[in-house]
Amino acid sequence: MKIKHVVCTVVIGAGLSQGLALSARAASADDPVAMLVGRLDLERYKQTIKGLTQFGDRRQGTDRNRSAVDWIETQLNRYGCTNTERLHYTYSPDQPVRPSGPKVPASPAIAAGGGRYRGERAPTGVNNDPARQPSAELRDLNSQPSAPGEREEVYCTKIGTTHPDEMYIVGAHMDGIGWGEAANDDGSGAALVMELARIFASPDVKTERSVRFVLWNNEETGLDGSYEYVAQRAALQGIESPAGSGHYPEPRWLGLIQHDMELFDHGMPHSDGTVGAQQRAEAEVNIEFQSLAKQADGAQKLAWALYMANEAYATDYPAAVGPHMTNTDSTPFMDLVPAISVRENERGTQIGAGWDPHWHQPTDLYSTFDDADFRLGLNAAQTTLGAIARLVAASVGGSERR
Repeated sequence: MKIKHVVCTVVIGAGLSQGLALSARAASADDPVAMLVGRLDLERYKQTIKGLTQFGDRRQGTDRNRSAVDWIETQLNRYGCTNTERLHYTYSPDQPVRPSGPKVPASPAIAAGGGRYRGERAPTGVNNDPARQPSAELRDLNSQPSAPGEREEVYCTKIGTTHPDEMYIVGAHMDGIGWGEAANDDGSGAALVMELARIFASPDVKTERSVRFVLWNNEETGLDGSYEYVAQRAALQGIESPAGSGHYPEPRWLGLIQHDMELFDHGMPHSDGTVGAQQRAEAEVNIEFQSLAKQADGAQKLAWALYMANEAYATDYPAAVGPHMTNTDSTPFMDLVPAISVRENERGTQIGAGWDPHWHQPTDLYSTFDDADFRLGLNAAQTTLGAIARLVAASVGGSERR
């Protein structure tokens, strides 16, 4: 499938400028953003991850992946997301979805602007051996191989009251690989997006601008689900349909915030290649933009908006901003709109160097992680929710953002 490279001009909207202006103010008792962040709950977040792991690794092109897509949509509907939709496309490994024109390549990370390795490194890769999964039940659940064909991914939208024609996109991929449960990669990010959708779907929450919550598919094959979204929907931005209806099927993109692996920041490997068993007290929520992208300036501003939201609203772990975003579903957007990635470690220089021994491995299980790990993911959710709520001027009940 040949796809034209879509170019659009992005103006950092009033939402971002206003959010940055407010970012230095500490959260107060009557702050509607603090009220929304307070609706995040560690146990709910954990249970949403647990719900996703019932489908094993959710490898794309399998019945377990399709069942997970159905489950996600059901959950979103239960949260009150009444406009849930699916994007449909066909995937074949012989014809992967890619735009024409220059882009940051998928591999290796360093060549892709992913940064330079420092410190100890450990072996890493993708496990394709079912025998390495000791659980017979999980081996059986993950046994159906991927097959080419039709794919679907779910999204829902909080419609803005003042500017329904403008939106931020909050995303994470729901598929995984490695013969585990894909609990961290990327159940942790998918659950984060679903929890934010739940909070914004509450009838007492209003936003001036729209927010779309997307659960990408086919990330593990090379970001195909997010490339498909760009291919199908970029040209529809800001078009009122039907004319005069006030309905915008694809509001104009203001920014994209991707979430991919949120739980595990145990530090660099030891000299023997092992990684510490406990979450580091000084672990960070890593916010990355890509300095080589056409929208790098806007992406950096968006990254700092999240950083300041972390300062105001995250309960346990600080944020760090870096310029080497790579190899995740923000990549297809990064030349079109300010796009950033929120994650557990720097993607290229840390995860790519083996800092997470569970990446694409049979050990990526819900049971592998403890509350300190899950709390790091919750802090990532607090960070994104706080920033998005500021950027779209969220209000709760009769409250107004000051």
